[in-house]
Amino acid sequence: MPGGYAAARLRLLQEGSRSGPPRRSALADLTDQWLTALLTSGSRAAGIGTGVSLVAVGGYGRGELSPRSDLDVLLLHDGSADRAALAALADQVWYPVWDMGLALDHSVRTPEEARTTAGEDLKVQLGLLDARHIAGDPALTAGLRTAVLADWRAQAPKRLPELRELCQERAERHGELQFLLEPDLKEARGGLRDATALRAIAASWLADAPREGLADARRRLLDVRDALHLATGRATDRLALQEQDQVAADLRLLDADTLLRQVYESARTIGYAGDVTWREVERVLRARSASRPRLRGLLGGRGRATGTGSDAGERSPLAEGVVEQDGEVVLARTARPERDPVLPLRTAAAAAQAGLPLSLHAVRRLAAATRPLPVPWPPEAREQLVTLLGAGESTVAVWEALEAEGLITRLLPDWERVRCRPQRNPVHRWTVDRHLVETAVRASALSRRVGRPDLLLVAALLHDIGKGWPGDHSVAGETIVRDVAARIGFDRADVTVLATLVRHHLLLVETATRRDLDDPATVRSVADAVGGPVTLELLHALTEADALATGPAAWSAWRGSLVADLVKRVAAVLAGEPAADQIAPQETTAEQERLAVESWRTGSPVLALHARSEAPPEAEAADADTGDQPEPEPIGVELLIAVPDQPGVLATAAGVLALHRLTVRAADLRAVELPPELDGVRETADGSGRGGDVLLLSWRVAAEYGSLPQAARLRNDLMRALDGSLDIVARLAEREAAYRKYPRRRGVHAPPPRVTVAPGSSQLATVIEVRAQDAPGLLHRIGRALEDAGVTVRSAHVSTLGANAVDAFYVTDASGAPLQPMRAAEVAREVQRALG
Repeated sequence: MPGGYAAARLRLLQEGSRSGPPRRSALADLTDQWLTALLTSGSRAAGIGTGVSLVAVGGYGRGELSPRSDLDVLLLHDGSADRAALAALADQVWYPVWDMGLALDHSVRTPEEARTTAGEDLKVQLGLLDARHIAGDPALTAGLRTAVLADWRAQAPKRLPELRELCQERAERHGELQFLLEPDLKEARGGLRDATALRAIAASWLADAPREGLADARRRLLDVRDALHLATGRATDRLALQEQDQVAADLRLLDADTLLRQVYESARTIGYAGDVTWREVERVLRARSASRPRLRGLLGGRGRATGTGSDAGERSPLAEGVVEQDGEVVLARTARPERDPVLPLRTAAAAAQAGLPLSLHAVRRLAAATRPLPVPWPPEAREQLVTLLGAGESTVAVWEALEAEGLITRLLPDWERVRCRPQRNPVHRWTVDRHLVETAVRASALSRRVGRPDLLLVAALLHDIGKGWPGDHSVAGETIVRDVAARIGFDRADVTVLATLVRHHLLLVETATRRDLDDPATVRSVADAVGGPVTLELLHALTEADALATGPAAWSAWRGSLVADLVKRVAAVLAGEPAADQIAPQETTAEQERLAVESWRTGSPVLALHARSEAPPEAEAADADTGDQPEPEPIGVELLIAVPDQPGVLATAAGVLALHRLTVRAADLRAVELPPELDGVRETADGSGRGGDVLLLSWRVAAEYGSLPQAARLRNDLMRALDGSLDIVARLAEREAAYRKYPRRRGVHAPPPRVTVAPGSSQLATVIEVRAQDAPGLLHRIGRALEDAGVTVRSAHVSTLGANAVDAFYVTDASGAPLQPMRAAEVAREVQRALG
């Protein structure tokens, strides 16, 4: 029989015509037949005639067997059989399952034992709620089902809070399914476990989940899990990146992004249903607990008991047509959605401002009855949208409620393309649509810094609206936002500002971290793009909000200080200050000057290694009366290296850092010209007493692991590398060879490096930009390639964002002039080849 079951099971799983719920149900039926035969033959062999049954629980009980699902089975008995006979019967059933290589979760219990265990273990009780008879005595199984359901309903007020705590702990451990690039389909928030929890809540009769779309969402996640099991041959619920293309193909989907989008949409449906349902559970339990003291008071003759909260029927007005009732925002009895097209936005804004959830009934009534807004929107609609976006953290839940019922895409049709759209850059924490809402939340905290907070908030909401369209999303977004802003009701001047903000929302951070701010062309190009001080002010705030909403790797005090420096320079140009005032050499600090002088006098490298911190932007708004200042924000470990100018310094220093397992997060290289009055000045070739140049390298570094090396060791290795006694290339090659001896964790295949020339970025040098996967020794290889190409590195600006390095090198020819276009292209190709 096991052989017959195995062959039939294999044929079923290989049938291309049958998949999804039919295949899961057929697999469960086939397994039922096999286990029934095992129980029948085992009962005869053990001499047990009656009083036993085989019960499927959990997913198997629901008839939802995925290809590699566990078999959750309970051998139920009435206690009349001999223990040895029961053990023999269990062996007759369990061992063939194990011999098949199937995972088995099994137990042998009487109904009373099963109920007792369920009372002690919530997970056991949840599994028994889906108990289904397979074979044996059906009355025994029916009695257990009835008793377990009765126990669950009687104990629900105590057990449901325990279940919610279990769900919350699981969400903290596994994250939110709708935002993860490699989600756990079962355990993450919004996954299959949460769908099972909603079934358990419904079985308690205390509350029920919104059913629209819930069954389809659950089915889609099960279909994905089935395809994942078949693609991997393993019982896994984690949708790893390397499996997504195959799973998408097996499900006949366009690509892996389409797969993830369906997964995210399903998770969002389940997650939202969970939020609504748990809120209803809390309301019911709160009402029950409040009714007991009132009842005791009435029975005791003391009249109606007073409570701290409002009665369930009490309504507090929040806005025209909007009231609060029992901790939720609902529509007033006089509200007429069919006559008031602004009501959805007014309701949402009132809920967000009050920090209260929107009632499910209210949202559905708005979605069903509200007529479309006229175009352009009336001023009140635009004001209510801005109010909603400016509410801060509470905006997110309100926005999700509107989106769950289709109101967002009705208000903003272009939202459909970004809804649930994945972002495969690991720097991003959120899908595109959630990132836009999170950016608005961050922007709301910065609204006091700008003169037009309405433009800031709308730009934050729409800055990535071009994602999902071909080409540069900033260019596509500019076109879209012009249309959207006009429909919302902004005038022509405001539409132009919003379009500029969306088109250039990456301009400040990219320029500040990848370009030489001392070059006049850099500041002038930003000023030309921005056009005016109002737009610059808004763009500065939008840049920070966008980065903060992206993820921890996208913003730091270091990046913030660079952007602020750029904004200050651009503001001066826009204010009409002479360009000459803007191109003065970067100011050298006292410490940097000391290191430079010491390096020049000794003719050797001088290093300083220490932590740096800066006051966050909020320091400007510190209480003037109390003098309180926010704590400085650490920006990493700074390594300053001063060394007499000579070829190959950049590559050599980067190689030494790589040998010491220091990861370069940011780097800057520039020449410091020393004044001629210094003692010990070297004579130049023409006999003049001009001071010489010292290269100053400013690095922000972190140890790959362990502690930072001592500055003295770094200096010694740097001196040896510069004089040729330490072969950096050979040492790095040895380390790479050692790494290759050990198998590495399978992961994403990084795209190849891309080396380009940035035309027009500088009048004084040619800018070579390198984008590559960050790796030990990367900066060393780039520096060597530039040196081999025969160019001089005038300055370098290194930026690491997550796993990606974006480095800009200002290079000149031997005479100090920018490279000719053909020569620049040739250098870029040589660097590309060197990086391989």
